[in-house]
Amino acid sequence: MDLIRKNKKYIIIGLLPALLFYLILVIYPIGRSFYYGFFDWNGLGDPNFIGLKNFTEILTDPVFFLSLKNTMFIVVASVFGQLPIGLIIAVILSKKMKGARFFRSAFFMPMIMSTVVVALLWSTILNSQVGIINTLLNNFGLQKFAHDWLGDPKYAMFTVSGVIIWQFVGFYMIIFLAALQNIPEEIMEAASIDGAGEVKKLFLITLPMMWDTIMAAVVLCIAGSMRSFDLVFVMTQGGPAHATEIMATYMYNKTFSIYRYGYGSAVSLTICLISLTFIIASRVIMRKKIEA
Repeated sequence: MDLIRKNKKYIIIGLLPALLFYLILVIYPIGRSFYYGFFDWNGLGDPNFIGLKNFTEILTDPVFFLSLKNTMFIVVASVFGQLPIGLIIAVILSKKMKGARFFRSAFFMPMIMSTVVVALLWSTILNSQVGIINTLLNNFGLQKFAHDWLGDPKYAMFTVSGVIIWQFVGFYMIIFLAALQNIPEEIMEAASIDGAGEVKKLFLITLPMMWDTIMAAVVLCIAGSMRSFDLVFVMTQGGPAHATEIMATYMYNKTFSIYRYGYGSAVSLTICLISLTFIIASRVIMRKKIEA
């Protein structure tokens, strides 16, 4: 700490270039985007100030609320899908087992793949006519289980959420593996000597000692789910009949399909506020659980 205080001005000077680039390339565009949320603007002409009319329209558009509902569905599916599955896999692979390194790489592989590639891959697999899933079901006499996974509004949202979980579960597996490796082995050995089984050790030792990591993972999961776009857009473009319309695709369609840049900026501000609300709420709830 003394070394930092003595060299404080040099540290600030060293950080200034990166901070300047961040302000120009990130903060300023975000601020401008929020600014245009109060204007009627098509991206070419002069912006026309309309106050809160864009936000009023958002709050009266049923398609927006449908996109909000679908986004919340993805958030819930991700938090209660990616995190528990990632944790279970991490606990299993943290044991000394044959092939653990291979399985770690295998589970993490989807995470490093381009989301567009993942979307195209699963769109082909789930194709109702030539997809391998329906082909296998038909070949095994299970035709009643074959569906138009992406074209049927009843199944499309579940299908998209399943693909999102598949892609990102490896990311949380790596995070939890790192946290598990930081738990002292002596504590686990002492618990084993006292007769604690694997389940007791998981709930009474492992999870409490990993709680800060789990909290960070929840925040990352909510933030990532709220800005989901590319996978959903490539797979369904928000269809069929808005069945997989999420807030990000809603914003994209309103901004670039009908050239309402002011309205799209208002939607982006609304998404930001909703995301912050959910993140703060999750932090408060999980902090209360620690204090309890």
